This record gives sequence, structure tokens and C-alpha cells, in this order.
Amino acid sequence: MEILPAYKFIPKYLRTAGFLGTQEQRIYITQPPVRREQQKKRTKGREPERRMEESMMNLLAWLLSFVLLVIVLGIVVFQYMCLMDLEFDYINAYDLAYRINQVVLPEFVAQAMLCSLHLIAGHWLLFLMSLPYLYYNVKLYTKRKHLIDVTEAFNQLNCKLKQKQCKIYYLIFLILVSIFWMIYNVTDEVTIKT
Repeated sequence: MEILPAYKFIPKYLRTAGFLGTQEQRIYITQPPVRREQQKKRTKGREPERRMEESMMNLLAWLLSFVLLVIVLGIVVFQYMCLMDLEFDYINAYDLAYRINQVVLPEFVAQAMLCSLHLIAGHWLLFLMSLPYLYYNVKLYTKRKHLIDVTEAFNQLNCKLKQKQCKIYYLIFLILVSIFWMIYNVTDEVTIKT
């Protein structure tokens, strides 16, 4: 013989119509205690999983931003080396223009992706620090000064070298700040879990 809980005997329209007292009493009557305990166990079990997923997504965002920063830095160092080769007459102006003009747009796209990744991931400090560099790239692109002209390569050499040096220093600073915040967030998440 099966014993039925008390709420099974109360008609459904009375359970939902509010005739049985306060909201807490209705919940107690309509939900058996076993279900409430199971529901608590389910939510307690999901909380660490949700925290783990958030921390993994945060770590993935940091690693992806670090990779994008290294890619942008590599492209800028390549451009700087090409300009130095032109200064020491290892390559001519045509080769320089061809090599640098091929990688200028990928640099701009990678920097835009990095800035948007910081915005989406909620890394506000690094987003604000990356914004001036993105603005400078957009300004160069809209004024059509992002490509190197073959006829003006020697005249613009010193200016372009200084620009690339400033970009390299700025990117190294961003990488150092990114590494610091990545380590800080990972250690902070580890201390929260324990």
C-alpha cells in the first residue's frame, strides 16, 4: 500500500487559487520536501560548475588577448626590421613597400580584434589602454597614410622608424600589463575556490 503525500489530496484549483494561506505555505503544500531538497542539491552542484566555466572562459579570453598582442607585436617588429634593412641598404624601396604594405592591414585587424575582445570580456583597463592605439590606426587608415609610397620611402624613413619604435614600446607595455592582470585573475580565482 502506497502512502500519498498530503498535497495530493488537495484539488489542483485550490492549490493554485490562493485558498491555502501564504505563499510559503502553498509552496510547502504543493512541493513535497524531497523535491525541495533535490532542488537545493542541484543548485549547489551547479554553482561550482558555473564558477569553473566562468574562470575557464576568463582564462581563455586572457590567453587569446595575449596571443593577439604577440601577433601585433610580431608584425610591428617585422615592419621595423624592414625599415632598418632599408636604412642599411639591404633592400630597396620597392621591396620595402611591398613587404610592409602586405602586413599593415592584418596589423590593424588584429589590433581591432584585440580591442573588441577586451571590451567583450570586460577587461576595461586594457580596453581603455588599447583604444588610443586603435584610434591612431583608424586615423592613419582614413587619411590613407597607412601604406608606404615607394617614391617617398627614403624621405619618410626616420619618421616611420620613430613610429614603429613607439608602437613597439607601447605593445611591450601592454603585454606586461596583460601578463600581470592574467596572473592576478588566475590566482584570485584559485583563492576563491579554496
